[in-house]
Amino acid sequence: MTKTALITGASRGLGAALAEALAPTHHIIAVARTTGALEELDDRIQAKGGAATLAPMDVTNADAMAVLCRGIFDRWKTLDLWLHTAVHAAPLAPADHIDAKDMMKSVATNVTATATLITYVAPLLGQTGEAVFFDDPHLGEKFFGSYAATKTAQIALACAWEAETANIGPRVRILTPKPMPTATRARFFPGEDRGKLADIHAEAAAVLAQL
Repeated sequence: MTKTALITGASRGLGAALAEALAPTHHIIAVARTTGALEELDDRIQAKGGAATLAPMDVTNADAMAVLCRGIFDRWKTLDLWLHTAVHAAPLAPADHIDAKDMMKSVATNVTATATLITYVAPLLGQTGEAVFFDDPHLGEKFFGSYAATKTAQIALACAWEAETANIGPRVRILTPKPMPTATRARFFPGEDRGKLADIHAEAAAVLAQL
């Protein structure tokens, strides 16, 4: 029976690389807002002999996520793996100049959506599935106020879930990938030498080797 992998934030960066790496062994359920990028990912997955279900949805839409998870249950009953790479990276700004709308979007995507998805996905994972979250620590760094605050809150949720399920499942993992030349990082460090960053596909392979 083919295993299933839900990837939230699958259209680009680490999420897309993980989808491609898992394609030979898992049916990929790819969630992202950008339809075109998902279709391009689907082409790459098919080229590897895999198959995907595309879900062009916003993770902050709780109703859409509920429909998605119900669809997963109706088709497969269970879920083997959830990789949560979706994140909102607000523009860097001093703490006293953070835009209110950017902060609200950061909270909605990085914190509220994560909490909601945990409640929806946990029953699908059951006792034997695995959920993986990705830390990107910038706590205490200047201008990273909104991103660091909400990303830290996201990881706090994951850490709590990890402790709560340690003996009963599902298995929850928090990993910290090496810096990669993603669009998110480019927004934070536009002048950085991207040649010195870790290859996204190599990092995806390293992530999966830890699972």
